[in-house]
Amino acid sequence: MAGPYPRSAGLDPTSIGVSDRGSLSDPFIEKIEEWVDRSQGRVRADVVHDKLSALGYQGSPRTTRRVVRAVKAAWRRDHARAYRPWIPEPGLWLQWDYGDGPVVGGRATVLFCAWLAWSRFRVILPLFDRTLPSVISAWDRTFRILGGAPTYLLTDNEKTVTTRHVARIPVRNPAIVSAAVYYGVVVRTCVVADPESKGGAESTVRIAKADVVPTEANLRPGYATFAELEAACQAAMDRFNTRAHAVTRRVPFEALAEERAHLHRIPDEPYQVAFGLSRSVSWSSTVTLDGARYSVPHTLRDTKVWVRVAGDEVVIVAGGPGEVKEVARHRRVGPGQAAIDPAHYPERKEPADRRPKATTAAEAAFLSLGEGAKLWLLEAASVGIRGIEARMKEAVALAGVLGHDRVDEALGLAAMAGRFAPGDLAAICAARRAEVRRADPVSSLQPGTGRWAGFQHKEAR
Repeated sequence: MAGPYPRSAGLDPTSIGVSDRGSLSDPFIEKIEEWVDRSQGRVRADVVHDKLSALGYQGSPRTTRRVVRAVKAAWRRDHARAYRPWIPEPGLWLQWDYGDGPVVGGRATVLFCAWLAWSRFRVILPLFDRTLPSVISAWDRTFRILGGAPTYLLTDNEKTVTTRHVARIPVRNPAIVSAAVYYGVVVRTCVVADPESKGGAESTVRIAKADVVPTEANLRPGYATFAELEAACQAAMDRFNTRAHAVTRRVPFEALAEERAHLHRIPDEPYQVAFGLSRSVSWSSTVTLDGARYSVPHTLRDTKVWVRVAGDEVVIVAGGPGEVKEVARHRRVGPGQAAIDPAHYPERKEPADRRPKATTAAEAAFLSLGEGAKLWLLEAASVGIRGIEARMKEAVALAGVLGHDRVDEALGLAAMAGRFAPGDLAAICAARRAEVRRADPVSSLQPGTGRWAGFQHKEAR
């Protein structure tokens, strides 16, 4: 009688595989394939096992895991994307994306990360937001760092780039199209939910955040100012672009020198339409918008800047052919009011904080005595003493006899005591000169007690 095994059935044991024996999961294989397909190959084996058990499945969890693993592998073979190797051409593609930057001064920042495909050159720029003016200013700075612009720019479907989709066709933002025409580039966007299309920019974001943003992994301290964050981004760019790339085995900075020949020239002036209204900086380092005044760094006096409103803030942008970047940001105020940032101005000299400065030889001789002379002059002038010049000449003459240090000390004491009358300085010098004089026992005529050394107390005898 033939048994269940090939040998008992008179068959060649090597001609039939073990899998032909059947499995407890065979009646449920179609259901397993359905669940894997519904989950896009993500369903867990333990979830499948629980569902099968409810349907009367008697197999072990180990068997379920093995079957689910095989079904997932088959699903991936049928549904995985097939890639044709992408060979980038010089001067053709630039990808960009954003990453969350560190908090600076209580405000969140954004890292604009661009990647030139052929040379693998990376650009990392910090921004305060992802609005259209900020993006265009980052474009301008990126093109000037690269030394030209490529043909295509590839990014995600941000609202600044794509306003909506019609029949899965992205509708471009007219403002970004205008800026692209100005720089001579064409904007392209990835397929929705398809980050694999711009892996270079994604990689730039990842390594930029790992290097620039303070984390427990890099132990980088926080940033006190936005300028410190800009310096850190520049240092990261220098480091990434001056070492050999893992794939091309070339230094991106050196490859960029070759690719520049394929980049086209951009206009000398930055694209200004999206930056806001043009304003001239007044002598007080402020600009006016809707009747209100807003401060800018004092180094921008008598120059032109651009002002725009972003929500409840006023953003001020400045720059020339080299770069355009944000220089000030204020909370919006009403007409007649002013928003002033003290950091935009040099240290202010208060009216009461006056320091003597010699204008004649006599004044220079007096002030050279020291700090006491300067204090005396300030105090004497504050109470309106007459004949200050004569007192100053007397002090200089007295210093020639007693020395500068002693007279300077006396002048300081006179200033603190309010003694500015004729003869006060000489009296203070004389009083300070009095010293306790002690006689030298060797040359003194005062009888000493040395002769008492030979006498002894009678009790001692």
